[in-house]
Amino acid sequence: MPIEMEAKFRVASHDVVRDHLRRAGAVCDGLVTETNVILDRADGSLREGGCGLRVRATRRDDGSEGTTMLTFKGARRPGPLKTREEWEVTVNDAAAAERIMAGCGFMPVLTYEKRRESWLLDGCRVELDEPAALGFFVEVEGPSEAAIAGVQASIGLGDAAHVRESYVQLLIGYCQAHGIVERRLLLSK
Repeated sequence: MPIEMEAKFRVASHDVVRDHLRRAGAVCDGLVTETNVILDRADGSLREGGCGLRVRATRRDDGSEGTTMLTFKGARRPGPLKTREEWEVTVNDAAAAERIMAGCGFMPVLTYEKRRESWLLDGCRVELDEPAALGFFVEVEGPSEAAIAGVQASIGLGDAAHVRESYVQLLIGYCQAHGIVERRLLLSK
């Protein structure tokens, strides 16, 4: 079973982290803009159970279409890092995937865009994320706590506090605090 293990950090800017990545010999793996559609049952039971269902479509920085993925994330496991089961499949058509999910009883509960710059360092993926309305974040995803901690230190975030909430939790909280009923958050162009 595929397991996602990651640490997330809020940062004021990506510039310092990007400099650390370059100095550490990291390889840039591209820049995309994502459109994420979060789905749930009418009763909200997926989210209440700590699970997630998402359709994610990406556009590359050159404007061309990227990948579209359908993802299920299981409930978090105990521990210092965000660790959970994750199943993904590539799909050809985001709108068709959403219609199929609607036919199975899953409806959109949040749509948001996010810029993501991906880097590879010491067996980990480092994501420089800018989700709409939230500011700047860094995610380090890797095969073990030790690998993630090593990269975290290499990029200047050794003492940084982890953000425990998912982007979904943060964005739904943002929508509630700002009276955004439609829960649709797009990046400014």
